[in-house]
Amino acid sequence: MPMVEKFLDYIKFERNYSPMTVINYRKDLIEFERFYKQLDCQLSWESVDSDVVRNWMEFMMDRGNSASSVNRRLSALRSFYRFALRRKLVDRDPVHGLQGPKRQKPLPQFLKESEMERLLDLNRWTDSYKDVLERTIIITFYVTGIRLSELIGLDDDDIDNVTCEVKVTGKRNKQRIIPFGKELAEVFARYLVIRNTIAKGDSTAFFLTEKGKRMTNAQVRSLVKKNLTKVSTLKKRSPHVLRHTFATAMLNHEAGLESVKKLLGHESLSTTEIYTHTTFEQLKKVYKNAHPRA
Repeated sequence: MPMVEKFLDYIKFERNYSPMTVINYRKDLIEFERFYKQLDCQLSWESVDSDVVRNWMEFMMDRGNSASSVNRRLSALRSFYRFALRRKLVDRDPVHGLQGPKRQKPLPQFLKESEMERLLDLNRWTDSYKDVLERTIIITFYVTGIRLSELIGLDDDDIDNVTCEVKVTGKRNKQRIIPFGKELAEVFARYLVIRNTIAKGDSTAFFLTEKGKRMTNAQVRSLVKKNLTKVSTLKKRSPHVLRHTFATAMLNHEAGLESVKKLLGHESLSTTEIYTHTTFEQLKKVYKNAHPRA
């Protein structure tokens, strides 16, 4: 019985792998065999070395396969050679010690500054409590970069419109102070005037529904998605996109990475550094559009 078939019988009958997994492993191993035979028709499962496996990974990446797809196929090959080595069907494992490609973290999605300007344009909004509340929530996300849970948790005492500072309670109850500008102070003041006459209730929450209840996670998500849809075609249209938009805008306007880290409440600078990739992508686009030799 061919070596591959022995392995497939092993994972099917002894390891009880699912039929779909067996099918996928068969396909992956056949693809690898086809690849190494095209490299050198004299190669066999026994004579393949680690360089051949590396070439296969590079070949798959060059063809546009994702890192997760390549790693899945490499896992099938690794399982096969471990089996073959234990059964003394081969003398060496060419996959041993090889690292698959690292998965790239997706770049944060964010709105352009022009899109935020359109969204926050007062002419788009009425004087109703609902509109004033929604605009205030959106501009708070954009100006402070706070998380959804942090915004929902804001109480009246957390906001000082005189010093223009907001006290935020973040992950693991860690608190930080975020400064804000005159524009947001005016937005807060206008919101409070309307809120205190419309929203009834004794809640200490800063953002209240018309019934005087603290805003919920689902309510804020819904209103953000609805409003971002008006100006953006991004697949993600969540409060976290506004947090990304805040960070990107800060870095694009020459804020230091350490400062942005503190404002966002990140534990590690490496978490904040993903935004430098975002701004660099923007920089490449600007260069390509502006430079005559780009």
